[in-house]
Amino acid sequence: MQSEPTITNNDKRMKRQRLTAAACVVFLSAMIGMSYAAVPLYNLFCKVTGYGGTTQIAESEAGQVLDRKVTIRFDANIAGGLPWSFKPTQRQMVLQVGETGEASYSFSNSAETQTIGTSTFNVTPQSAGAYFNKLECFCFTEQVLAAGETVEMPVVFFIDPAIADDPDLDSVNTITLSYTFFPVESSVEPVAKLDDGAKDNPAEKL
Repeated sequence: MQSEPTITNNDKRMKRQRLTAAACVVFLSAMIGMSYAAVPLYNLFCKVTGYGGTTQIAESEAGQVLDRKVTIRFDANIAGGLPWSFKPTQRQMVLQVGETGEASYSFSNSAETQTIGTSTFNVTPQSAGAYFNKLECFCFTEQVLAAGETVEMPVVFFIDPAIADDPDLDSVNTITLSYTFFPVESSVEPVAKLDDGAKDNPAEKL
């Protein structure tokens, strides 16, 4: 009978190195894939957890209003070279816990052409994200602005009364809601360009 081959420490080390290399390749591939789907994945993540200051989505109002008051501050940011002016119409408001509030954000396109943007958001302190419920929001929805166009969009929200049961948040009396808009590349050709093409090729009108 032939004896079974002996597995040396060197063999084990080489096996671990191959597994590590394979894991790195899988991780890198996953990160590349995630970079192309960052906003959809982030959207799903936000709906499932309150991690990192992400808020919750509610379908109805709290149904209970507490005496405790919280100051809500509003923050706006632009990233990726998007040629927009973006700001809250008011810097802060004071609400009772459980009370429904509505705020508005204004964004303007300063470019000479149509541009598209989409936003992500978070709240600070991050631990309050699990109790910040939004009933209406423009986040994750592509906003299309014509050249020079200005629009206002509302945010409807409330602080979940369950925050009163979290002793770690007893001292929280100010929450900041922050949005960041990013550019979205349009895959649709401008109407004027399509019209010019039709003029050059009359047969395409048929």
